[in-house]
Amino acid sequence: MASTGRPRPQVDAGRLWAGGLATAVVAALVALVGVLLVQGALDIPMVAPPLLPVPGSFALRYAVTAAALALLATALAHLLVTTTPRPRSFFSWIVGLATAVGVVVPFTLDGTTAGRVATAALDLVIGLAVLSLLPPVMTRALRPPDRVR
Repeated sequence: MASTGRPRPQVDAGRLWAGGLATAVVAALVALVGVLLVQGALDIPMVAPPLLPVPGSFALRYAVTAAALALLATALAHLLVTTTPRPRSFFSWIVGLATAVGVVVPFTLDGTTAGRVATAALDLVIGLAVLSLLPPVMTRALRPPDRVR
């Protein structure tokens, strides 16, 4: 593939991954608050989507899984920023469709309708958090290319 002659912006990986880590913390906290609200305050038994097999409570597994998926999204963002044109567009589509999968999966599992809806809603909020936080991080992690002297 021929070069356009224009240097590409450089990725500040430290800034990108710091933003990704912060996004993972937010995703984990959204999951934790959501489970506590739904199962604790509203007394609705959530369905159990596929979660990472970490020891501990359902809320902890949900939070760790949300954080891990946010870090996976950060890795995707890093890959896209370094390899594709319009990385934010591709990122938004991929994460948006992955979020849609997360919203649909609870309806394929055994449980009450209220539990399915609550789980789907929580998955949607987690996905929207990642989708709203990481694209601006991607933009801020790009540095203008070094000028040739």
